[in-house]
Amino acid sequence: MAEVVEFRVPTGRAQTLLVWGLEPRPGLEHCLFLAFSEFGPLYSVRVHRNAAVAGPGYYAIIKFYSAGDAGRAQRTCNGQRLFQKSPLKVCVCTKQKGFQQQVLALNSNKCQELANHYLGFNGWSSRIITLQNISGFEGENEERGKTLQKRSVKYLCAVEVTLPNHGVRTRGVALSKTDVENSEDPLEFVTASRRVQKLAVGKALSSAFQKILLVVLENGKVAVEYNSTQEELADTLTEEELKGLVQVNELSLEQFGLEEEEEVLSDLSFDDELPSREMPSN
Repeated sequence: MAEVVEFRVPTGRAQTLLVWGLEPRPGLEHCLFLAFSEFGPLYSVRVHRNAAVAGPGYYAIIKFYSAGDAGRAQRTCNGQRLFQKSPLKVCVCTKQKGFQQQVLALNSNKCQELANHYLGFNGWSSRIITLQNISGFEGENEERGKTLQKRSVKYLCAVEVTLPNHGVRTRGVALSKTDVENSEDPLEFVTASRRVQKLAVGKALSSAFQKILLVVLENGKVAVEYNSTQEELADTLTEEELKGLVQVNELSLEQFGLEEEEEVLSDLSFDDELPSREMPSN
């Protein structure tokens, strides 16, 4: 049976494991990450202190991208000691609150990690088609009798992702901006510009990956499909047309359906008494 894996924040219950019976120890999240990432790539590992009525100890929420990987991890690890003296209890989450109605895109770093896992480091490539400075002056403010100008640093980026072994090519377009309070300071302006450029490239790369569907087969092989429901104007234009559209008319950005949403971790139906921390992938 095949499973579709998207470049989006996983929200399904079948992708989420609850692990309890955890003993306090240094680096607990890292131990969990190492143990469970053997079954597939993880989106996050979150460790929490037990509620007072449950007694001392900890529990963890582990979120996989693949429901199949989560199921294999549950069956293998449930009742095993793994890295501690007492056995762990592992189950698939069946109750979840604050369930996200809108699935959010993965950030660019996680997109690359997921692509490297399923496609291989040489199985995909990306390039910047255009990175345009569309900055301007947003307005003026009166302060102590002086007119101050607040300069807005704004970049638009178009990125192309290619999967040569599957004959798939997608594009992503993204806008990133920030305001520079002291636009007369060259260092502050340059620093802000570099930061905005990096954000624009990352968002555009993430946008391009959203149009890719990974079809994971039972034998472990991966097929790739283009998600036509995510097709944008950027996919239908030539490179010169795309560059020209960006340069000529900033208002045309609305045609790309650009969004500023960031990925978040969904809350589960347990009391959070410790701050959560997202684990990086190896």
